[in-house]
Amino acid sequence: MDTKILLIEDDQSIFEMIQERFVGWNMQVIKPPDFQKVMDCFIDERPQLVIIDIQLPAFDGFHWCREIRTISKVPIIFLSSRDHPMDMVMAMQLGADDFVQKPFHMDVLLAKVQAILRRTYDYTEEETELVRWNNATVDYSKAMVLIDNNSCELTKNELFILRLLLQHVNKVVSRDELMRKLWDDERFVNDNTLSVNVNRLRIKLEEIGLKDVIVTKKGLGYMAISL
Repeated sequence: MDTKILLIEDDQSIFEMIQERFVGWNMQVIKPPDFQKVMDCFIDERPQLVIIDIQLPAFDGFHWCREIRTISKVPIIFLSSRDHPMDMVMAMQLGADDFVQKPFHMDVLLAKVQAILRRTYDYTEEETELVRWNNATVDYSKAMVLIDNNSCELTKNELFILRLLLQHVNKVVSRDELMRKLWDDERFVNDNTLSVNVNRLRIKLEEIGLKDVIVTKKGLGYMAISL
């Protein structure tokens, strides 16, 4: 069965270009028939991945990302001609998995989509396990970290990063390795994206009492500390 991708993009030429290229990789690309009813389309179609432009009719892409995140953890990629760093930061803070700058190379977009789909949907059996870490429980199946009566939910990127760090507790994992594991090929990665995801993971852990458990080793990478 084809992978269904919801492309929220009002430029018909870009939509058709992506749709035509992706169909060769068994991906069905659809768009909302009405840009004021994006959530109706999302709920009805239940896509495996969403690509959103920032500038849209009626409501912008940030609005729709926020709305989708209230009901789903589906992977989200922003696709935008806007190049202000705060746009990327805002996208990541709202729960997006990646940000692709227009104009883009189709092979880069395709590689990012394939990598996100693999890491999102190829770990179903593996993510049934529970891991104990610093008196907390990491529940991979629910993408949650629980300690005492507190808990936090993680995005796919955050969970993937935490999993990689916990596989090497008290050892440094380089930024290059994290980027290769996350996106398969570091050439397709914006360095800021990794920083935003790690910082967001740290903040979530600190909010439930897990402070200073992920440290930065300047010039080397990151390390999950076992206290």
